[in-house]
Formats: sequence, C-alpha cells, structure tokens
Amino acid sequence: MPKTAVVILNWNGLKFLEQFLPSVILNSKEDAEVIVADNASSDGSVEFLASHYPDIRIIRNNSNGGFAKGYNDSLSQIDTDYYVLLNSDIEVIPGWIKPVINLMEGDKTIAACQPKIRSFHERYKFEYAGAAGGFIDRYGYPFCRGRVFQAIENDLGQYDIETEIFWATGACMFVRATHYQLIGGLDNDFFAHMEEIDFCWRAKNAGLKIMYCPDSTVYHIGGGTLPKKSSHKTFLNIRNNIIMLYKNLPRKRLNTVLGLRFFLDMIAAVKFLFDGGFSDFWAVFRAYYAVYSHIGFYHQKRKAIHQGKVSEIYQGSIVLEYFIRQRKTFTQLKSHKFST
Repeated sequence: MPKTAVVILNWNGLKFLEQFLPSVILNSKEDAEVIVADNASSDGSVEFLASHYPDIRIIRNNSNGGFAKGYNDSLSQIDTDYYVLLNSDIEVIPGWIKPVINLMEGDKTIAACQPKIRSFHERYKFEYAGAAGGFIDRYGYPFCRGRVFQAIENDLGQYDIETEIFWATGACMFVRATHYQLIGGLDNDFFAHMEEIDFCWRAKNAGLKIMYCPDSTVYHIGGGTLPKKSSHKTFLNIRNNIIMLYKNLPRKRLNTVLGLRFFLDMIAAVKFLFDGGFSDFWAVFRAYYAVYSHIGFYHQKRKAIHQGKVSEIYQGSIVLEYFIRQRKTFTQLKSHKFST
C-alpha cells in the first residue's frame, strides 16, 4: 500500500473535529496517517487536539490563508505518495481509502480522484459539493452527476460506474503527491471556492486524468465555513470562476466565453437585486472589479499554463438546460455534447 496522508484543514472547526475526527482515525488507521492542518484557529481546536489526540500530527499555519494556501503550506511539509484533502465536516466509513488508491495505482496518469459524496443528514441523497463527480459547461458553470444547480438526486446506484470526470471535489479529494507539486498545487489567490476545479483543469491541461470512484462513499454536512447564503461566498464564486476561465480557456474561445459570462452574471446581479439581495448584487460587481483591475497579474498566470482541448466539458449551457429546457438531472443531458 502506498504511503497516504489524510489531511484535514481546520479553521475554527472544533465542533466538527469533536464529531468526525474519531471516525476518520478509526477508519483510516490501517491505510493512512491522519494529520490536522490548522489555519490559526482561535476556538481551542489545537488545544483540544493536543489534549485528546496527542498522537495526531498537527501542522500549525501562521494565519488563515484560506483553503488553497492552507493546504499548500501544509502539504509541502508532508512526505507521502498520496494526499487526501478531507473537510472536517465529513464522516468516513470502513474501507473508504483502499478503493480509490487502488484505482489511482492502476493508472499513473490519474492526478486526482473523488469518492461518492452523500449527504450526512439525508443519507441516501447525494451531497451538493461533489455528488458523483464534477463537470463544467462551456461557459464555466459547474455541476455534478447527481446534482445540477439545486436539484439533488437520491443515490439509486445510477452513477455506480467509475468514470473520468472534469473535477473532483475539494471536500474529499485524493491527489497523487508528485502531480500536485508538478501542477503547482492549488491557487493561493482563490482563497476558497473553485480552487479544486481550477486545479483539476490545470491537471487536464497537462494531459492528466481526474476520476470518480463509486466503491468509496463518505458523508458530508457541507457549508461548514461559510453559510449557503453569503455575499462573500457570491463574491468568491464569481471572482474565482472568471479567473479560472481566464487562466485555462484556449485563446480562440476566451473572449467569446468571457463576454457571454459577463452578460449572464449581470442578469444574475439584477435577479439578486429584485430578490432583495443588495449585498449579493454588489458582490457581482466587486468580483469583476477584483479580476479586471489585476488582469496583468492573472495574465502572467495564464502564460504559465498550456491551454488545450480537454475532455469532459459539456459543450452547451447548463443554465439553458436547467432553467429553460427543465433538464434537472445529469442523465437528461445529451451525452454527445461532452467533449472527448
């Protein structure tokens, strides 16, 4: 069995550590080392770990640099073959590690892989952040097998075949350590949200694969750091999505996609305003200002990436499919529209 490290990034998540760390330790001890990386928590998390789990390695980051920097700083200090980036609000069950590692060991071009993600509170439903593997449409909107926008399916075994996907969720992402370092890790400037999609896109631009393993299941609460309705989350999602598109899209598609995305995001902003969400309305404009006021900086990042034609992008609009054509599940999408 290759060396594997399960790394839980924590920021003021004491209640989740108390609830879920015992299951992670119990169900990982035969296959992996469990490490907690702490982003300068102030809620007694580190003291709790030192007192109740003295054998657990703790990596103490000096500040809360967010999901991306927190993991980059921590993983650089870990010598292992595989990293497992695991949210603190996830329950794992026996046998959750080996199927994924076995899949990745069988194909050295696999950079990252995710298990099946179910809801902790509704055990037979997929969970929003990952479900049965992530995809994007040609305009950068993410969705999953098992979850399209807010339509979340029950797990009836409909996605129980291992398959290549576009992105693996950062809630529980297995990553080959050599590829993580080769690709450059997560983008520190994202802070949080979309960073795993950007990472997977860069991996695919480098000719590597992202996979889904249905033989492993974990249960996720979700929304543990930011509430689902948060203008800051709106800002991060839109800003990071535009940066991701700018960095990774081939030149011939760049201007068309960014132009249409601006139009769609302005529609979303107006909808926020009519729904009484002025802070979300303003977050859209702040996000665009944050990108285009630093476009030279992001252009340097773009120049460091080889943008190519990659697989598993839906060559259509998931917005159109969902809101106009009323296609609410992944299986209703036309399979021939996925690029290969």
